[in-house]
Amino acid sequence: MRPLTGDGTRLREVRSEDLDAYLAVVGDDRVTSWLSFDSYDPDRARTSLASIVDRSAQEDRPDYLLAVTRLDDDRMIGFVRLGPTGVQAAHLGYAIAFDHWGHGYATDAARTLLRFAFEELGLHRVSAAIGPENQGSVKVAERLGFSYEGRIRDHVFTNGTWRDSLLFSILVTEWTTA
Repeated sequence: MRPLTGDGTRLREVRSEDLDAYLAVVGDDRVTSWLSFDSYDPDRARTSLASIVDRSAQEDRPDYLLAVTRLDDDRMIGFVRLGPTGVQAAHLGYAIAFDHWGHGYATDAARTLLRFAFEELGLHRVSAAIGPENQGSVKVAERLGFSYEGRIRDHVFTNGTWRDSLLFSILVTEWTTA
């Protein structure tokens, strides 16, 4: 797949040599405390990364998990993911390394992946489930035009406890690149 370029980020395929940068995201409690999984140790990160690389090479790939880079640097600073959830539907997820928070990278990367989802993959609906305390991520979804649909109780088990999620979605008819 060719890289996708946004206003401030580029999305490219994840590569085996991204391990250290990937671990900086999935191995950092400051980041994973907001996600649906506990922090990875180096072995689990290596196994996960190998699986991502393998899935991306499949002719009928099951999902799109792409590295987020800045436009001026090819080093991975996070990732975005589209995972299928049904007919012409997918779930959006994203994570940015702690040292890169506050620069709009999550918003730009998610916007870029949404453009791909609607304009190239022909999806009808994209959803996102966000922890209620994660106001930064809620603001990303709202900036991108997602609508709040409701609360999913005890949706994920992470960091030793059950957590609710707030469900947001956007339909192709609501999507705008403006």
